[in-house]
Amino acid sequence: MADQKPVKWLVLILTNCLFFSIAFSAKTQFAHKTYIVQMDKSAKPESFTNHLDWYSSKVNSIVFKPENEEDGGHDHERVIYTYQNAFHGVAARLSEEEAERLQEQDGVLAIFPDTKYQLHTTRSPLFLGLEPHDSTTTVWSQRVTDHDVIVGVLDTGVWPESQSFNDTGMSPVPAYWKGACETGRGFSKNNCNKKIVGARIFYHGYEAATGKINEQTEFKSPRDQDGHGTHTAATVAGSPVRGANLLGYAHGTARGMAPGARIAAYKVCWVGGCFSSDILSAVDKAVADGVNVLSISLGGGVSAYYRDSLSIAAFGAMEMGVFVSCSAGNGGPDPVSLTNVSPWITTVGASTMDRDFPSSVKLGNGRTVTGVSLYKGRMMLSTNKQYPVVYMGDNSTSPDPSSLCLEGTLDRRVVAGKIVICDRGISPRVQKGQVVKDAGGVGMILANTAANGEELVADCHLVPAVAVGETEAKAIKHYALTSPRATATLAFLGTRTGVRPSPVVAAFSSRGPNFVSLEILKPDVVAPGVNILAAWTGALGPSSLPTDHRRVKFNILSGTSMSCPHVSGIAALLKARHPEWSPAAIKSALMTTAYVHDNTHKPLQDASAAEASTPYDHGAGHINPRKALDPGLVYDIEAQDYLEFLCTQRLTPMQLKVFTKYSNRSCKHALASPGDLNYPAISVVFPERTNVSLLTLHRTVTNVGPPVSNYHAIVSPFKGAYVKVEPRTLKFTRANQKLSYKITFTTKSRQATPEFGGLVWKDGVHRVRSPIVVVWLPPL
Repeated sequence: MADQKPVKWLVLILTNCLFFSIAFSAKTQFAHKTYIVQMDKSAKPESFTNHLDWYSSKVNSIVFKPENEEDGGHDHERVIYTYQNAFHGVAARLSEEEAERLQEQDGVLAIFPDTKYQLHTTRSPLFLGLEPHDSTTTVWSQRVTDHDVIVGVLDTGVWPESQSFNDTGMSPVPAYWKGACETGRGFSKNNCNKKIVGARIFYHGYEAATGKINEQTEFKSPRDQDGHGTHTAATVAGSPVRGANLLGYAHGTARGMAPGARIAAYKVCWVGGCFSSDILSAVDKAVADGVNVLSISLGGGVSAYYRDSLSIAAFGAMEMGVFVSCSAGNGGPDPVSLTNVSPWITTVGASTMDRDFPSSVKLGNGRTVTGVSLYKGRMMLSTNKQYPVVYMGDNSTSPDPSSLCLEGTLDRRVVAGKIVICDRGISPRVQKGQVVKDAGGVGMILANTAANGEELVADCHLVPAVAVGETEAKAIKHYALTSPRATATLAFLGTRTGVRPSPVVAAFSSRGPNFVSLEILKPDVVAPGVNILAAWTGALGPSSLPTDHRRVKFNILSGTSMSCPHVSGIAALLKARHPEWSPAAIKSALMTTAYVHDNTHKPLQDASAAEASTPYDHGAGHINPRKALDPGLVYDIEAQDYLEFLCTQRLTPMQLKVFTKYSNRSCKHALASPGDLNYPAISVVFPERTNVSLLTLHRTVTNVGPPVSNYHAIVSPFKGAYVKVEPRTLKFTRANQKLSYKITFTTKSRQATPEFGGLVWKDGVHRVRSPIVVVWLPPL
């Protein structure tokens, strides 16, 4: 009998689990979540006078009404957005069962659950060559038409009082602009001007997922209390501000990439995140408003093109001639960590500049270690005095939980009056310093781990703190663990320029390959994204911690969120100079003129490893705006070409229809393979079948340089393949003439790892470079 008791208890537990599982499942089935519903615009019955009535009718026809609910009591609340420009359909609050029923209705192309996205959180113009060291002639000073370009920034809003948004000297807002200046707490019509020409908010999806916004603690208006949106907007198109600095660091003139361009702020991110239904509505509205460029410094996970609502909306924007720039993500140095990988999106990784903020750790054993910091505060350590050093970990290759300085893990009795060594990871870097301060520590040494390598990111700490690379961190930790009276002091050395080597690919910058389509090399380019100075909100301190009561006009941030607006701003400059260029032509100009060598003339380095970076890290290379203005040749791609690419991706007719929606496009099967898309980068993928030893890809270039031009091809050698370009010479006789070539790869020995190289077309003035990646998939 005793043996049967455990069996009875097990049955009872399983029965209870089953009961709760069924109850929870039932609750989930009828709980309302936000779904994005894409409709086939062309399928509207004639009985409906407009599409919006038809969309609402479709939703209402499947709504489940409990018996105790009055007829139509909540139907009007179900639809929270309608989309009618870059995307067609609605966002609606539905139960799982209702969503499944709606999916079966005629005219419904696709249904996506609302998903949460995350933000990919002065010297850059000079570093990028936009502003010469000793001349009044700049890329910016040439044309008034620069003012006719409008960049839509999807982010956390804007702090309009910043001097970066001063509109002095700007011409009237272009007549084509249809945007609005929405008002709310802390934001009036007067906060828009000839620089900030539009400001809108999108929150219905956010509120449906998280509840009503607390208007006492958060601005339910375009006003930015996070700082991220103000920083990205100013990086895109901030007006020049002399004497800009962060607590004395990075002193100089701050200006955006396209200071003559205008900004439209679309606030899609709130305290609890950014939701796809809101982002989609913002893209839709921005296209209708008349933006020329969209800058989107956020991302979610990676999914198939037809399941990615931002990808679909970006496709619609591209069809309307809008250039879309997105951050690659901060998931590096792990491979396959990219987001926003669609070929019609420009995907931007991050790199360093030739400026840093040196600081030092002087150890009691006489050794001095160099690091970085943006600390400036009342707590200062004497450089003539040594302070005890403590490390709570064991210096193994992986951080010990007690060494991460997480909240509540430091014992005041152990750390008071000492400099604490904290490993990076889990919590924000600046928060570790606050934990040290709260526990009575007098300073912090922030130690890089294997995940960060030697990359140093400066932070505006609340306690004297120095960040050091992994190698030096190990040495400091060893000293602290083996010396009974280990001591140190910290010194802060201001701003240094002319750093070599630079640029270097940031360790945090997300990496390829792009597993959605190996034939599309991503990221596209890298741009400055480490220690970037730009405008800041007046509602938050520079560390973004609630305990930080300092207020600054400018802040220094790092992330692909910072590199994306650099590219968005340069795209605005290119659009101003070449209004006839398509989004693909602008992207091509950025990619084919990018450079792959640093200021020591060596290949671009990877900050996460002591070796050269590859196209899976830097894409086509680091942007070179001056060269991009005159690229010589461009690889142009039209909307139909992108559809032809999608036709090679094994999508069903219904899946393809999410991209053809109202354009009535269809597959003409013009591409023999996905690698034949006229992309500026060349990615060759030999299949698992070893009998396929020859692959030929086709490209077409358009002459945007001198009408009469002769280009000659130079291609790098590969260990595993012979490469042949036909023809080797392209002879142009007129402007905008298109000529085609083919490039054939023949396997001589299959390689276990990808090979990297490049193809350059030269005419004596221009160098039109395409990165090449050759991949041999492992045999089945």
